Amino acid sequence: MAKLTKAQRNWRPGMPKKRRSTKVMFASTVLLLEAFVMFFATLAVFGLRRAEFAPGLILGVGIGLSVVMILACAVLRKPWGIGLGWVLQLVLILTGIFEPAMFLVGVLFALAWWYGIRTGTRLDREAAQRARDQAEWETAHPDQAAGSSPPQSP
Repeated sequence: MAKLTKAQRNWRPGMPKKRRSTKVMFASTVLLLEAFVMFFATLAVFGLRRAEFAPGLILGVGIGLSVVMILACAVLRKPWGIGLGWVLQLVLILTGIFEPAMFLVGVLFALAWWYGIRTGTRLDREAAQRARDQAEWETAHPDQAAGSSPPQSP
């Protein structure tokens, strides 16, 4: 038998599904894309500049940053998770020290991060307001609440 998660064990019929944060989904998407870019940038720097920098250092730092970006997705719901994301944006920009094209790539990803956080926050706020309005309406109109069919007109 499969092991149930905490959410699955606590579920009861009629419980509303918890809404996922759009902000967290946007932020996770940006971080995952950055992890891929960081990995391939690491390979580029390794191939182009391995005589200038220690090859083990290039690979270790680059792949390490990619892994940190992936793991950061797991903590975006925590209060400090978005702050960690901003730090990673700065680190990505600073990788331009080793490969100048990364200055531009880092700034573009930082803009995508800012837009995702800003827009995600707005969408989450609007969704919460819609949920409150829906709950108010269902309380005021119990005979027409979700799940019951509306009256049919002849």
